[in-house]
Amino acid sequence: MERKTETGEYQSPTNTQEHIDECSINNGSCEQGCLNTQGAYECVCPPGEKLHWNKKDCVEVVKCLPNGKPAPRAQLTCARSAGLEVCSLSCPSNALYLADSENSYTLSCGVPVQAGKPPPKRNTTLVLNTCAETQAPPIKQKARFKIKDAKCHLKPRSKEKHRDAAKQSLQGGQVPCTDDCQVTFVNLKCDSSKKRRRGRKSPAKEVSHITAEFEMEMKEGEASDGCNVDCVRERLKQRLQSAMRTLRKSINKQQFYVQFSGTDYEMAQKATRGPEAPEACSTGQVLRDGKCVSCGLGTFYSGEQEQCVLCPAGSYQDTLGQLSCEPCPSTEGPGVTGARNVSQCGGQCPAGQSSSDGFRPCQPCALGSYQHEAGRVLCFPCGGGLMTKHEGSLSFRDCEAKVHCAPGHHYNSTSHRCVRCPAGTYQAEFGQNYCITCPGNTTTDFDGATNVSQCKNQLCGGELGDFMGYIESPNYPGDYPSNVDCIWTINPPHKRRILIVVPEIFLPIEDECGDVLVMRKSALPTSITTYETCQTYERPIAFTSRSRKLWIQFKSNEGNSGKGFQVPYVTYDEDYQQLIEDIVRDGRLYASENHQEILKDKKLIKALFDVLAHPQNYFRYTAQESKEMFPRSFIKLLRSKVTRFLRPYK
Repeated sequence: MERKTETGEYQSPTNTQEHIDECSINNGSCEQGCLNTQGAYECVCPPGEKLHWNKKDCVEVVKCLPNGKPAPRAQLTCARSAGLEVCSLSCPSNALYLADSENSYTLSCGVPVQAGKPPPKRNTTLVLNTCAETQAPPIKQKARFKIKDAKCHLKPRSKEKHRDAAKQSLQGGQVPCTDDCQVTFVNLKCDSSKKRRRGRKSPAKEVSHITAEFEMEMKEGEASDGCNVDCVRERLKQRLQSAMRTLRKSINKQQFYVQFSGTDYEMAQKATRGPEAPEACSTGQVLRDGKCVSCGLGTFYSGEQEQCVLCPAGSYQDTLGQLSCEPCPSTEGPGVTGARNVSQCGGQCPAGQSSSDGFRPCQPCALGSYQHEAGRVLCFPCGGGLMTKHEGSLSFRDCEAKVHCAPGHHYNSTSHRCVRCPAGTYQAEFGQNYCITCPGNTTTDFDGATNVSQCKNQLCGGELGDFMGYIESPNYPGDYPSNVDCIWTINPPHKRRILIVVPEIFLPIEDECGDVLVMRKSALPTSITTYETCQTYERPIAFTSRSRKLWIQFKSNEGNSGKGFQVPYVTYDEDYQQLIEDIVRDGRLYASENHQEILKDKKLIKALFDVLAHPQNYFRYTAQESKEMFPRSFIKLLRSKVTRFLRPYK
């Protein structure tokens, strides 16, 4: 529905400047599904696949670097040092830090393996090189750890602890897992809360809980005659359970650290005795102009330097407030420092070429296929057995279609004919194989539309209030559609009458009154008529309704169209009938162009209506406000009439 702005101007949200449905343009260039959203769109993938970094293609869930090299895995390492178990989790890729609240945050590392059916087989011409062997369901382990008298704050490990640990680690040995403790996915959530002991007056103590979820990938290729798949799975399960027991000991002694970009972080800290220091910004944020601000895209928070640092070349960061940068999928290109997304990593395949990961080395699109974007893993077929003039084609226009389609049409690769764009779609260009869906709730009058301006809103516009309101033709201020039949009813409160202002109205006369606006007492054709027109009038007119209620109808035929109208109205106390009639029937109201412009200006007409609906409000407007809003001649006209009516004996 329409809405009023703060200035009182009426706005119609239904015009052709609305969002275009990109999914109707060759499926948004998405390999699989396309989902249209408000102001944007996104590509979606079937189960077992995830969206490629280019946000268009779908790839198998296991993330690989070029040439079949797997992405660096998270590594859980535990060592015994001076009788204590110290565990460290390093996260070289797919890291995400999310501060849920002041006392809670989540860390994840890696990509979870989706258990179940293996990903569906692709077309052999489009298959990606994958580093995954045949996948079995992953081994999963979940545990909850409690840390007494500690608060969840991700802070860099103190340098003193780091030095002590370095000395002690020379005397200890690694247990119970080393290189075998690569984990596919880790999710850690830390929550803090205060607990008061029963019957004690001592202050409440902070208690933190760490919920840990680990996944280890199992490859069926590891099975052998001596240890089948079930045997391998059991061994991995025991290894992960053993690691979790050691991890519990290290967390209990606050000897568990998470490593990002070479910096070790403690997940929770014991409360310091004495007055607490004022809280600085949380991890991932820095102080700027007195406010805590998350590190921006293309940067990461360095715990050692306690500041935001640009991602080095060969890495990128597309999320705010992170503790590391992601390695670029390819090292072929030079890349840039401070890359804000994967597309800035460099080395992407240009338009007209593709590769298994979207990076060099690339292959030109084969004959009979094309693609127009950088970093794609596939090319789109022309369809219908059509060939392209050369390899490396960029668009469907390079396909050797049997006919060259004009705007308003699209090429059908099955019948090899040009087909008119159906109603509700349009195509403004030559030689295309698709039509674009009209934006929002608009549609076209006929098929074969050639421009988005031919997409029209069908809804009858307006906002009907007790004291003020307006009606407008569908699609206003664009041309109204054909075959509309709009009906509005204005039924004012008791003892109030209706004043209408028609600032301007555009109805083509060529149609022999095929488009008509009529205002009368009721739907009966014989009822009292206040106003009727089928022509264009650019001079404003104001008039009072001849009946207490108004039934308004606007009809259009299939012929010519026009801009239509936006007609405001106001209801006034019938005791002021004489005053209102005196104002609207005075020729001076329309005599000058200045006065005519007032009746066309939405802000000024609102002020005028405010006085007409409530004449006493006239005295609320200061002389200065009136001078700034209205011409002196207009103020003089109104003042003489209002003053004479409200103060007849002065």
